[in-house]
Amino acid sequence: MTALTIGPLLFHWAPQKWLDFYARIADEAPVDTVYLGEVICSKRAPFIEPLYESARQRLTAGGKSVVMSGLAEVMTRPERRMAEKIADYDDLVEANETATLYHLQGRPFACGPYLNVYNELTLRYLAGLGATHVTLPPELRMPAIRTMAAAAKTFDLSVEVQVFGRIPLALSARCYHARAHGRVKNNCRFVCREDPDGMGLRTLDKTPFLAINGIQTLSHACLNLMAEMPVLSAAGVDAFRLSPHTCDMVRVSEAYRAVADGHMAATEGIEKLGEISIDAPFANGFIHGQAGHVWLGDT
Repeated sequence: MTALTIGPLLFHWAPQKWLDFYARIADEAPVDTVYLGEVICSKRAPFIEPLYESARQRLTAGGKSVVMSGLAEVMTRPERRMAEKIADYDDLVEANETATLYHLQGRPFACGPYLNVYNELTLRYLAGLGATHVTLPPELRMPAIRTMAAAAKTFDLSVEVQVFGRIPLALSARCYHARAHGRVKNNCRFVCREDPDGMGLRTLDKTPFLAINGIQTLSHACLNLMAEMPVLSAAGVDAFRLSPHTCDMVRVSEAYRAVADGHMAATEGIEKLGEISIDAPFANGFIHGQAGHVWLGDT
């Protein structure tokens, strides 16, 4: 059976909302693995770190495996301490920045999509350090995914691909979210919590373009690779990642589960997803060698 995962929550949600989300995922979502942890901004971490153990216990009781995800950008001393601290967890740890790798030497770990693993030599290097799992960058074309998945098998690595949610595109040392509100990064007053799915950006002609989440730039469109899952499975992809948003993620995971298990046609699943998903168009351009925002339907 193909594994479904819930990726780390990328946005700044209130602590109780954060906890309620994982409680419902634990009890109702047909997923195998859930990634926990603050990936985008170290200043948000104190809000949710005290809740990690409660969420881990609830998810484990619900039959889910838990992976702790590390920061995608490590620049300051507190962030270096976070990178060190996450290695203390007994769960599998997902490294999203090379600074975290230093603290994971000698133990199995997962490679997150922010490590930018684009070739077989990098796979071999990371496997040599102890990597057991890798989530590929979301902008790869299908031939590249096929090549990487085949190489990963020779290094005994399992492979994951994001199939739902806004596409993570870039990280910055500066916080555009704070700047857009006339604030600076060090005194942002957590303005990013006003945009639980990211702050929309428009081009000069007012066309929706990107979304901003603190220091992160995401796509405006919502990635939907539901129809591509059979091809990805045949290529050797072991797990499909659903990136959390404010829409009903239990229903999203149920739709992906039904299609992955062959109980629902992809066309029907995509139709259902259209009723559930965030207010953004679907996109699947990257995997087909097109611009990332393009939607080619259930090809």
